[in-house]
Parts: sequence; C-alpha cells; structure tokens
Amino acid sequence: MKKALLLGTTGAVAALAMLAFGFVAGNPQIAKAGTAQPAQTAAADTKIDRTEVEGIIRDYLLKNPEVLLEVQDALEAKQKEEQRIAHMGVIKDAKDQIFNSAFDGVVGNPKGKVTIVEFYDYNCGFCKRAIDDMRALTKSDPDLRFVLKEFPILGPDSQKASVVSMAFHLMKPEKYGEFHNALLGGQGRATEAAAIKIALSLGADEATLREKMKDPSINEAFSKTYDLANKLAITGTPSYVVGNEVVFGALGQEVLAEKIEAAKAAL
Repeated sequence: MKKALLLGTTGAVAALAMLAFGFVAGNPQIAKAGTAQPAQTAAADTKIDRTEVEGIIRDYLLKNPEVLLEVQDALEAKQKEEQRIAHMGVIKDAKDQIFNSAFDGVVGNPKGKVTIVEFYDYNCGFCKRAIDDMRALTKSDPDLRFVLKEFPILGPDSQKASVVSMAFHLMKPEKYGEFHNALLGGQGRATEAAAIKIALSLGADEATLREKMKDPSINEAFSKTYDLANKLAITGTPSYVVGNEVVFGALGQEVLAEKIEAAKAAL
C-alpha cells in the first residue's frame, strides 16, 4: 500500500496509458476500422468516449492494484540502471581525482591492485562503526588499497576537524592512518581541538600544523570533493567507490568484500 502511494504521477500516467491502449486494441468498434469503408465512417467508429475509457481504467486498477506495483518496480529498475551507467561515466572521466588525489589518505597497501575509496565525515556515526570494516578488509586482503576521502557534511565541527586532518596528512602522511583511526574511532564529537590534540600526540608541531591549516589548497580540495560527490549522487556518509561502482551506506564488511572481489575480477 505504501509503495503504491509512492508511485507518483509519472508511473500512474504510464500505467493508464498502457491500459488505454489495451482498451483501444480490444474494442470491437475499433476493429471495424480495419475493414474497407469510407474514411468518415471509420473515423466515427473509432471515436471513444473519454469518460467510458476512464471508467474502464479505474475499474481495472481497482481490481488489479498490483499493476501499479509492477510499474513502480519497472521504473525503479530503469532509474537504477541509468544511474549505474552515469556513475561509470563519471568514474571514468574523474579517475585520478577519485583514486589518486594527493590530499587523500591511504591505508592498507599503497600499491595494491584494487582500490576502494570511502567518502566519510568524522562525526558520522555510521562511519565510526564502519571503521571496523576498513580495518578488517585491509588486514585480510594484503592487495587492497583503501583511500580515505574527506567529505565533511555534518556541520562546522566536521569541517574544522577535516581541515586539521588534511593539514596533518600534508605534514606526516606516514602517520595519517593512526590519526584517522584515533579521531574517527574515538569517543565524543570530532572537533578542531580534538583533532589538534591527536595530531600533537603523533608528533606534529603545533605552530607548523596551524600554519598548514591555512593552506588554500585544502579548501580547494574540499570543493573538488563536493563537486565529485554531487556528480556521483553521493549525499551521505559513508559512501564508497569500488571499481566502476558507487556503494551507498554502511552495508558491512561482507558486502564490501563482494564488491572488491567483483572489481578484482574485472581487472
């Protein structure tokens, strides 16, 4: 019932149109139009009363409401396939920006044959839970390259924490994985202060760090990521790019492992 209500005008119109065509095809008066007779008579025979058609369609839908669900399913399948094809085009055109951005941290094998890219926010609860998936996947697959793409969308605290994160990555890329695990895997809200505290504990000089946080290239990188996410229809975190596919949501280690294996098979 709820799904039928979500059908929308487009699906309803499509269903009604198909039923109308079915009515016309099965109308005995219309069949007469195929016989040899004057054009004027044929035109008169094929004229259908609109109220009659609407009534037949209405009665049909009331007796067969499952038709609306079938149309909805077909529409969703079509839209999903169109989106998949569009994603493939974006991934192909923006391959370097997605998989090889200098601003993105990398964990796992930096030279791994298969890469998975995660769009994440330090204050995303689902991302915090998904960090265990990343750890397990990189531990179990020595050929996996895991790229971490900063996508702060949950307010000023997230944005400021990501600025610190990216500044730290520019300073100490070899320790970025430790920083990421500590901030995303830690308790409480990720803030600028919390991020700086972790950075200092990992050996960053505070004055140098704060100066690096002013680097205009950091905001430029954010802008490129937001634009990329828009093209990929990514509006939430975590979201992933694996091979030629975009995966939305924290679907768990098992699902991600299947996507990774599919990407390997496509190499």
